[in-house]
Amino acid sequence: MVRKVVRHGGKDAFKEASEDLKEDVGIEISAKQVQRITERVGKEWVEARDEAVELFKQGKLPRLYTQAPEVGAVMMDGGRVLLRAEDQPQGAHAPEWKEPKYGCCLTLNTKESKTDPQPEPPAKFLDPARLPKLVKEVKSRAAKLNDAAAPKVTTSAPRRKKKRLGRKESALVLRTVVASMCGAEEFGYILATEAYLRNLDLAKRKAYVCDGLPCNWTIWDEHFRKLGFVPILDFLHLLTYLYSAACAAGGNAKQQWARYEVWLRWAWAGEREKLWAALQAAAAKAGTPLQDVLEQDPRCILAEAARYVENNLERINYPRYRKLGRPCSSAPIESVVKQFNRRVKGTEKFWLKSGVEAVLQVRAAYLSNDGRVERLWSRPRPHYRSVGLNRLALAA
Repeated sequence: MVRKVVRHGGKDAFKEASEDLKEDVGIEISAKQVQRITERVGKEWVEARDEAVELFKQGKLPRLYTQAPEVGAVMMDGGRVLLRAEDQPQGAHAPEWKEPKYGCCLTLNTKESKTDPQPEPPAKFLDPARLPKLVKEVKSRAAKLNDAAAPKVTTSAPRRKKKRLGRKESALVLRTVVASMCGAEEFGYILATEAYLRNLDLAKRKAYVCDGLPCNWTIWDEHFRKLGFVPILDFLHLLTYLYSAACAAGGNAKQQWARYEVWLRWAWAGEREKLWAALQAAAAKAGTPLQDVLEQDPRCILAEAARYVENNLERINYPRYRKLGRPCSSAPIESVVKQFNRRVKGTEKFWLKSGVEAVLQVRAAYLSNDGRVERLWSRPRPHYRSVGLNRLALAA
């Protein structure tokens, strides 16, 4: 029964979990009790995770596997969660948005190639009707511009009907997930511990894929650089900067789209210097943004895009990555973030830090497909009182 409660409490809001347990399993349990049990077990799993991290720091952590994968990838990203003040009466006191950190470790089944296996960008990146939605989903960076600034282009060529082929075979073999509210320094150890347990540091081909946030690359530099993980900037995040910059550079809709397509093809083909020079020229032409100017100002958008490419110049050699069978997109971690956000993010969800940390650990365990849940449940569990203190005392 406890396992069912924890599984539901880690997936849905406690009230929904309570209703689902009653409807689907026939267990009548209050939402508050679902919360208590889920957080209690989640805290046990947090302790197990922290024990492994400490052993990893000491060089005493045993590996989970005996064989090394052919291809391994590590990805990380952040989400949003609303925390409330600790040690306060019931209610949402001093709510504040904070960023939980998420990571996933992947074993992939990809092959090396002497030539670029995909020299042309995917069609969805060159579709004027679909791209604005894709950009907003990835980064919401297009929202910095007015709707009128987004290039609305119609193509004269008729849309080709999609060929209904069989489902493409996934390159993913195994995925495990980690999550925490801790800072970047400690999360780096959590992610490195997970990669070590999975033997990803021993893989023949390794990749570390994420967006351009500085803390992501600080973790790569401290934990993954020396292990040979190739740093790769997520192409989808780069695409959002190029799209927004193409809009901000001015001109009519067709000119904006033509500019974006040229820049996109340069990025896809790994022509980094040419792309960087074009963005610098566009930013210089727009002028230096003033200190008090809004982020939506085209000068800010262009300057930010040029700076983004400059800071990540060594991480956007995409033809090389594709030849080596390494991923160029952090789509797997984006999917993980969405699944976490569905559980913990919301303007009416206010968490204590310890409570959300426990729930994140439960959610991470159930999103991992390496038998982690069974291993955690097989650990000896502490004994808890079935009722509160003095609840069964005789009435005076």
